[in-house]
Amino acid sequence: MFERDYLMRIIMELGAAIRRSIDRSQVDHDPGDAAQMLDAAVGEATELDGAALLSLAPESIATVMQVSGTDPAVTEYVCRSLLLAGRYYEQGGDAALGRLRTQQALAIAAAYGHDLTEDDGSPEAIEGFLVEDGEK
Repeated sequence: MFERDYLMRIIMELGAAIRRSIDRSQVDHDPGDAAQMLDAAVGEATELDGAALLSLAPESIATVMQVSGTDPAVTEYVCRSLLLAGRYYEQGGDAALGRLRTQQALAIAAAYGHDLTEDDGSPEAIEGFLVEDGEK
């Protein structure tokens, strides 16, 4: 029971961070800050050093998450957060970091069996996911 409540709290916090980042990008027109907000949220959700985790190559990041015991229920949110961060970094002018985040997201998705593409990182797709997942 405690573990389930803990997982739900992590998922809710990550979902809230995603929504705040979308607002930051769309309302405040600050995609760079929105991307950094997502990076911080991913670090908190995985309970790993976010800076160290997000500096890993795509082929390494999923392995580290699996070895560290990141719950599979959280990983789809992590993937979608990284896909969105990738878009925001690119919009903010950092194409290399944007591409890295996208590749990291897709590597994690493949490792955990999530059927995601770059298109799943659009704000509209993510909002749809959050609404649909909230109804489950």
